[in-house]
Amino acid sequence: MEQRSLKGRTLFITGASRGIGLAIALRAARDGANVAVVAKTTSPHPRLPGTIYTAAEQIEQVGGKALPLAVDIRSEEQVAQAVAECAKTFGGIDILVNNASAIQLTRADLTALKRYDLMLEVNARGTFLCSKLCLPYLIGRENPHVLTLAPPISMDPRWFGKHTAYTVSKFAMGMLSFGLAVEWKEAGVAFNCLWPRTIIRTAALNLIPGVDQSRCRTPEIVADAAHMILNRDAKSFTGRFVIDEDILRETGVSDFTGYAVDPGKELLTDLFLE
Repeated sequence: MEQRSLKGRTLFITGASRGIGLAIALRAARDGANVAVVAKTTSPHPRLPGTIYTAAEQIEQVGGKALPLAVDIRSEEQVAQAVAECAKTFGGIDILVNNASAIQLTRADLTALKRYDLMLEVNARGTFLCSKLCLPYLIGRENPHVLTLAPPISMDPRWFGKHTAYTVSKFAMGMLSFGLAVEWKEAGVAFNCLWPRTIIRTAALNLIPGVDQSRCRTPEIVADAAHMILNRDAKSFTGRFVIDEDILRETGVSDFTGYAVDPGKELLTDLFLE
């Protein structure tokens, strides 16, 4: 069952107030989708633009319906309330996007335990919690998908040598997705991972020193790739690690210059990819 539109479908997107999460939300909204904007930011952050309310306004402006939900995905109670409110407002949930993520690219000696806990709680535990609580609503829907922003798992030492804590948290997201794909295949719920070929320019990149943002792509390439995945047949397209560029090539896209911040610059490959 190959679809081409997310019109009328309901998406529960974590970390949707800005960046890649918001881009995925806006791409779905242009189809006429319903989007639960799930994030912590209710008032402007001093260094990061966007709140759940500004995101909701943008979603409505491009043709979607939005439900801003203030949620710390480390809280089982808050997630449960948000999932129930989303389902009540829109009549169900068709898609979960596990986009929220915490990052710190440091070795163990420079990684505070508090930060380690945050990465594991948001990245790994948050992915499991949101998936677990959305599953009862996803089962039985026409084409239910769970999409997690996590990289292909690699045992190459280079991905552990400089930031073991972050690497473990991101690979855990992928392992959870892969395992849940097997657990819920018979129920027809797809679990897939998506990762960008290049570094993506988002506001959060400003918090990571030393990245030449002119050598990045914009979040729209990830949003377009996510749109392709979420329109695939959930029963047959599941348990995969997908690279944004690869799935777009499968659908006939060969020119990616429109996604580049500066088409004249050599692009930076993202973490965890050769």
